[in-house]
Amino acid sequence: MSIWWSLHLRRDAASVPLARRLLMGTMETAGVDPDISYDLSVALSEACANAVEHGGSGTASESAGAYRVTAYLDGEKCRIEVADSGPGFPALRGRATAAVRPAPDRPDPDCAENGRGLFLIQELADHVHFVNRPGRGGAVVSFDKILKWKKDAPLVAV
Repeated sequence: MSIWWSLHLRRDAASVPLARRLLMGTMETAGVDPDISYDLSVALSEACANAVEHGGSGTASESAGAYRVTAYLDGEKCRIEVADSGPGFPALRGRATAAVRPAPDRPDPDCAENGRGLFLIQELADHVHFVNRPGRGGAVVSFDKILKWKKDAPLVAV
């Protein structure tokens, strides 16, 4: 079984639950275990929220106001990619990858809502990659997770 979809979304907070609901509906229809579906939907929400908040270049170009979400359910794995057109990850400039530090247990009260999304994605997914788009600008967050299936799932891989 293989299912994939891709969305081109406006950098607007209302786009985050739209992407999450589409992913949840796809996985429910396919018969994915609800706990796995929930983990992936939270990780997707965090990646989309980051794209909405940080994913624009500040220019008036069409791509500065949008980001892309692509999801693949392929065999026993789900892979999700969120790409934006923002400045990218500052820690990655000149490097292929960087580790994400765990958020502190007691964050600065002024930024208690920020800084935990990438760490949360790493905790919920099996494999995570954070990269800057070469030559185009923007960041790409991709993550995957091995799927578990409900008993008698209609689209389970054979």
